[in-house]
Order: sequence, then C-alpha cells, then structure tokens
Amino acid sequence: MVDDSKGSTSLERVPEDKDLLELASAEPSVSELLRRGLDWVTRIARFDLATLFLLRDARLVAVAARGPLANAQVRGHVLELARFPQVRQALETRRARAFTEEDHTGEGDPFDGVLDLPPGHSCMVVPLCSGERCYGVLTLDRVECETYAPSVVELVEVYGQILATALQNAEQRATFERMHRQDREHAKLLESELGGDSEGILETSLSPVMRDLARRARQVAETDTPVLLLGETGTGKERLARAIHRWSARADQPFVTLNCAAIPAGLLESELFGHVKGSFTGAIKDRAGRFQMAHRGTLLLDEIGELPVDLQAKLLRALQEKTFEPVGSDRVVRADVRILAATHVDLQQAIAQRRFREDLYYRLSVFPLRLPPLRERREDLAQLCAFLLAEQVRRTGRRGMRVTPEGLARLAAYDWPGNLRELANVLERATILSPGLELGPHAFELPTRAPMEVPEVRPAAMTLEDVPTLAKVQREHILRVLSLTKGRIYGPGGAAELLGLKPSTLQSRMKKLGIARQDQFVIEGPR
Repeated sequence: MVDDSKGSTSLERVPEDKDLLELASAEPSVSELLRRGLDWVTRIARFDLATLFLLRDARLVAVAARGPLANAQVRGHVLELARFPQVRQALETRRARAFTEEDHTGEGDPFDGVLDLPPGHSCMVVPLCSGERCYGVLTLDRVECETYAPSVVELVEVYGQILATALQNAEQRATFERMHRQDREHAKLLESELGGDSEGILETSLSPVMRDLARRARQVAETDTPVLLLGETGTGKERLARAIHRWSARADQPFVTLNCAAIPAGLLESELFGHVKGSFTGAIKDRAGRFQMAHRGTLLLDEIGELPVDLQAKLLRALQEKTFEPVGSDRVVRADVRILAATHVDLQQAIAQRRFREDLYYRLSVFPLRLPPLRERREDLAQLCAFLLAEQVRRTGRRGMRVTPEGLARLAAYDWPGNLRELANVLERATILSPGLELGPHAFELPTRAPMEVPEVRPAAMTLEDVPTLAKVQREHILRVLSLTKGRIYGPGGAAELLGLKPSTLQSRMKKLGIARQDQFVIEGPR
C-alpha cells in the first residue's frame, strides 16, 4: 500500500492478487473496464477524486469518476487542452506529473468552477498512452495541501500504462467483433441469395410428402444429429441442407459445403482436413480444411457416395472423435462440426459393391431424409415457377415474369428427369427469350426424347384387354387437368378453357365419366 504521509511506497506491499495485470488481457466492455480501472486506483494511491478523461479531438471529456467529491457535474466535465498547457505537456511527454500550486499559475485548476478545492491541494495527472495512441488522462485530487510523493507518481504512471493497454485491447476487440458481425451478416446474405427462401418453399408446399419432409427437417435441425439427404439429382438437396442450417442453433455460424465428386481424389484429404506447409508439392503455406472452416457451424458433404474408400476411414474417425490431423502434421485438431451428407447414389448398392463403408453409412444415416422428384409433386409447379423466377431476377434483370395457366399445363405434361435444376434452366431460358412478361406454352423449349426401341408386337399377340377404352383415356386426361387447376372449371385458366370445351359440356362429360362425386373435386360456377 501507499503511505502518503511518509512520502514512500513499497512495491512489496502492493496487493499480490493478479487483477491489475489481468486488466490488460481481460475482455470486459469499455464501461466495465473504466469502472474496474478506477476501483483499482484506490489500492495504489489515496484520493478524494479520481477522474478518467478520454481524448476527443482537442478536448478531454470526463467519462467516469470515483471518490467523495465525484458528482454529476464532474462526470460531465470537459477540458479544452488549449487552456491547460501543463496537462497537454503531460500527454505529449507521456509522463505522469504531480502538480504544485505554482504549476496552475496563469491557467487555473482543471476543476475551477466545478469543485471548490483549496489552493495548493494534492493533484496528479497521469497520461493513458499505449503504442502510438494516447487515450486520455487519469487525474487524482486530494483536498490536503500536500504534493504526491515521486514514488507514488511513478507507480501510478505504470498503472496508467497498463490501463491504456487494456483500453487499446478493448478497442481492438470491439473493432474485431464489429467486423465479425458484418462478415456474418454478409455471409448470411450470400447464403440467402444462393439458397433462396428454401424454408418458405418447403413449408408452404402443396405436396403432403414435402410438408411432412419439412416438418421432420425442422425437428432434426434442433439437434446435432447427422442427416443423410437422399434423392435424384436436382431435387434440391443443398437447398434443404441450407434450410436445416438456418433452422438450427448454428444459424449464425459458418455453412460450408464440399462436393466430393468435384475435387480430384488426391486433393480431397487436404480439402477436408487442411495441410501444413511443405506437406506436398505446391503446399507453400498452411491451409485450413473444410472441417476447420465449419467449426461451430455446419458442413455439407455433397455427393458423399463419390468419396474414395481410403478416405472414408479418416472421415469416420473425424465424425466419431471430432478430431483429425491435417495432411503432413502430427498435431491433432479438434472441430465442433454438424455433418449433413447428400447423395443421389444408392448407398446400399455401393456397400454391396464395396465402394462405400457400411460403418460410415450407419454413422451418416442416423436421420435420412428423401426428397421426392418433381414428377411426384406436380401440384407445386405453379409455386416453384414463381419462386424460381423471383430468384433469377438478379441474373436476368427481368422482373414481373409469370407462367400462364396454359404454360403450366405444358410444364405439367413433362416428366422432369433433371427435377428443380432442369425446371430452373427451362424458366431462365424462357425468361431471356420471351419479349413479354407472360410465359405461355410456346415459351418453353422442352427436350424431345428419342422414342424407345420396343420389340415388334405381332397383332396376334395383342388382346382386347390391352387396348384402353376412349372413356378411360378421356377420364385420365380430365383428371390430370382438374388436378392442375385444383378442380376449378370456370374462368381464365379453368379446366374448361384448357380443354377447349364449354363449362357445361365439361360438367356433363365429368358426370358421365363419374369424376365429380367419386374424386371429390370442387366445381366452381360463375360468380
């Protein structure tokens, strides 16, 4: 402790706890840091008022105060440096200084008009400087007319340096956190642009299968359980993976993807786990892998069925132990990663052919989700077209595009082997070529497939049962059109218009074919 009455200080008698040194490396907010800083001054020197001023342009602004003399007027006090050369000199020289009554001659006391301090009272100014930056000053005042001892001034000066270092760290940390928040927001914006409003299109689907899929995906998203996404190519497995990530508690953390089929086998291990400098030709520096990039976030392993067998064992270990070793390193790295895997390959068949490890399959397929092909969810065509056209605006610049009911009827008649990806391509091509905003049946360039070669059938081998009746063909065609229009007969885009019939004629034919009552379509008349 400090004994001002004797004018000496013993470093051995300063409290031995580590709070003072920890100030420089702690992570409190700036306001908390200033509060703790002033609290610590009481352990070093006696005062009736300790005030922290921060430098703002050419002024010192009081931001915190402690002691019996501290009040609201002190905490709002501002010093113009031009009026106090002695204070400015302490900042320029970066040396603490104890003032005498003579030092204030000509410029007055910094607290004149705020406090009624006696002439010759104890006063000290301590600059808060670290590196190339001066943050402000700490002032100590006592009503006693006695100058602070030099040993006390030296000790408080060291403390001022430590407090300035802590302020510098707090400022840098705040800057890094702000930049990190901006990066996260930017990453979320990019993910939204890449994945679109996948959540909305999933949960508002008219297909019962898709709605059930969205419900199950939301349930598993709340956990860290591995998810295996199955389905034909182009069904939207990556979109579903992004939706699961955004529904999860990891939504603010990275979403990282790796296409196992797009990277040469020799580089896949490095892409997954990273490498160290010199581990192979071309490794000119250390490089983090996708596991490290996805730490605390989600890693999507797309086309997992194409992963080389020799790498599957290392992936299995990383999944089980949550640790791995970068290529060329013996250092174990730990990563907290939620794994999603996607494939259109039949993994059971790949296991039978020894192209995929059975233990890895069971590790990944804890919660499998299978996406139906587009031909099994034709009721979503209108909604999907609107969604994809809105998503393509950024690339095409064509706003307000829409598919007409006749255009939807033509799209519904196609089987879509490429699923959503093929639909998106067809719509984008039509958008570019169409002069207007409406995409009718003639706007779409759908591929025509070569007829399949079938063995010649002799007339004698054909029976009457093999020939469909005209009524059966008509009934199936009317049912398909009614499904597309959701049972609506009248008006633009109604079933009657699409079939080229009068509404009354269509109703009569439906009654004859037993459609209305049996299939429970809602038949709307004119309003």
